[in-house]
Amino acid sequence: MSIEEPVWQDLAGRLDRAQQAAEPIAQLTASADLDAPAAYRVQADLVARRTGRGERLAGLKLGLTSQAKMAQMGVHEVIWGRLTDAMQIPDGGTVELAGYVHPRVEPELAFLLTGQDGPAGSPVRAVAPALELIDSRYRDFRFTLPDVIADNTSAAGFVVGQWQPVPAGLANLGVLLEVDGRVVQTGSTAAILGDPLRALRQGLRLAAGAGVRPVDGWVFLAGAATAAVPLAPGAHVRAVVEGLGTASLGAAA
Repeated sequence: MSIEEPVWQDLAGRLDRAQQAAEPIAQLTASADLDAPAAYRVQADLVARRTGRGERLAGLKLGLTSQAKMAQMGVHEVIWGRLTDAMQIPDGGTVELAGYVHPRVEPELAFLLTGQDGPAGSPVRAVAPALELIDSRYRDFRFTLPDVIADNTSAAGFVVGQWQPVPAGLANLGVLLEVDGRVVQTGSTAAILGDPLRALRQGLRLAAGAGVRPVDGWVFLAGAATAAVPLAPGAHVRAVVEGLGTASLGAAA
């Protein structure tokens, strides 16, 4: 599908205003004929509005990295989005929930990119446990595949733990998600396309297809290792990844 530039600019504007006001809107697909390629055009315009206000691109992220989620959405490929520096939350930092619509958190692995994506060099210099704060801008947290792509795959914030050398195996590390010291989700890095490094390769390929190349120092979020959980006022959330450590954030009461 090809949509006119004024159309995707209008759709991006709706999402941008919803994010800034922390007010939900109706799904874009309720009023626009939108497929995945057109939705990526909306996403690019949406993020361009943020960088136009002074934010810097800081990395990439993947969504729908579990086979169950792919089957649920009827797709066979991950989706990707963009991270900006304004989305980064310090490890152990606190967020004000008034700035979000439907804040949820999930444990992930983060890669530190080198800016090399070809056979001549490794695209990764380090790995770390991470948390992603997701926040759909749609009413009732309901959306179609084009809707979530347009909404920059629900990107809202991310926390990166301590960077360390990439170990020999990342394909089956245990992952815990804790809220206020209580384990609420358990999983494995195997949920991330079977191996987070596979997710990395697929994500870089998809981004390259849109003309987006990795930059040295960018963060790459490989995808969720468990289901996301709502972030409540006053909660403290921690991701624990076997052999890699932790990443945490808190929500203001």
